[in-house]
Amino acid sequence: MSRIHVLHENPAWLPPLAQALDRRGVPWTEWFLHEASFDLAAPPPEGVFYNRMSASSHTRDHRFSAELTACVLAWLTRWGRRVVNGSGALDLEISKVRQYALLERHGIATPRSVLVAGRDLIVSAAERYFAGRPVILKPNRGGKGLGVRLFLSAASLAAYVESDEYETPVDGVQLLQDYVRAPAPFITRAEFVGGRFLYAVEVDTSDGFELCPADACAVGDASCPVGMAPRHKFQIVAGIPEALRTRLERFLAVAGIDVAGIEFITDTAGQTLVYDVNTNTNYNPDAEARDGRTGTDRSGPGAIATYLAAEVARLREAA
Repeated sequence: MSRIHVLHENPAWLPPLAQALDRRGVPWTEWFLHEASFDLAAPPPEGVFYNRMSASSHTRDHRFSAELTACVLAWLTRWGRRVVNGSGALDLEISKVRQYALLERHGIATPRSVLVAGRDLIVSAAERYFAGRPVILKPNRGGKGLGVRLFLSAASLAAYVESDEYETPVDGVQLLQDYVRAPAPFITRAEFVGGRFLYAVEVDTSDGFELCPADACAVGDASCPVGMAPRHKFQIVAGIPEALRTRLERFLAVAGIDVAGIEFITDTAGQTLVYDVNTNTNYNPDAEARDGRTGTDRSGPGAIATYLAAEVARLREAA
């Protein structure tokens, strides 16, 4: 019997999707990919396989989960199984450099970035390519905004790199990136399910770059001056420009990505720059509740559950 198989490594992020699948009566199985063994000569079970591997898996003591998932996806592909967010999605999930290369190839602008491999080269690269301008230092393989830092001067960057606080990225690659100045401290995250736009959420960045929207990340509302109502950290907005939406949907189709959250920022000159593609996307339940989406197909988990159920039904019809 065909069913949905959810491949992941973080139980804390699973409940919203699990509840949405159960609510629809869809049979599903959890594949926890931390340690495992598979007979590569034997066919995998029937069904639809949904890859939710995260770039931040190493921060949960699952250092090799992404590599294990890549092997499992190759096995599934060899046997012709339907994989949602397959190998191409995983490849982009764990490398911002590869994300930017593919985005730029398809006419989607990204912030100017400089790859640096080697702690001792970071400061000289910043001085050479950014001439003392503010820069963001981020890991090539990160997740949840972890390890992303803004430096307003070369001196502050040097102090960090030379300190005990410096974090070596898991793949050894850092990015120095132009600090994009926006008219207001917000970024936009556009959510896509089945390769189609679902909704956009405006995220307040005034408190930093750790922007994971899931309940498990415990991100609350932003602070504000005394006497003013708190700003919501995550707020669903009407939509995104149609031309941008079309370009992003075409990009996802080429990349073989079914489910994603794509983050972008618009600078003071009006240029929109995409800086992150999240193929293991989470949703903020409070923002969805305020927008009347909870428990419906218009919510993130609901839309994914409905899409996966439709894929299973399609397989059954084709059998």
